[in-house]
Amino acid sequence: MKSARIVLSIVLLATASVAFSQSPAQNSFDQIKSLAGTWEGKNSLGEPLQVTFKSTSGGSAVMSEISGHGPEDMITMFHLDGPNRLLMTHYCGVGNQPRMLASVSPDAKTIRFSFLDATNLATPDAGHMERLIVTVLDANHHTEEWHFADHGKDIKEVFDLRRKM
Repeated sequence: MKSARIVLSIVLLATASVAFSQSPAQNSFDQIKSLAGTWEGKNSLGEPLQVTFKSTSGGSAVMSEISGHGPEDMITMFHLDGPNRLLMTHYCGVGNQPRMLASVSPDAKTIRFSFLDATNLATPDAGHMERLIVTVLDANHHTEEWHFADHGKDIKEVFDLRRKM
């Protein structure tokens, strides 16, 4: 009887652990949520820019707004699609809206988004964002590596950002 209680206890603990563990997509979404606030930094050319992250829609989405990079601000929306997929849609200054699917590093500090599809994309090789790599270095410092594909050419832009205090 005593051994049956021990086995039952172990099974219940294991079940509770599985129930409360989060998927890698959820962990990555939580990491994006942790960026809430205003960030300042420079782009690859050393020009200043600002990025603001805001949780919205009851916590089901995160909006990122890039200001000071080109003539128009750009918006990116991050959200879960079920428990195992983290998606983003980038509302680009060139007028299209690429969607990207996330994959994460084992430490969840690097989140790689890769092109899935897009709206308002004139042709498959027309200029559009193809990839985004977000690396959270610590609570007050992260980088964003944006890759723009245009007729077979990859143009990389890196933002080095620090939390505005």
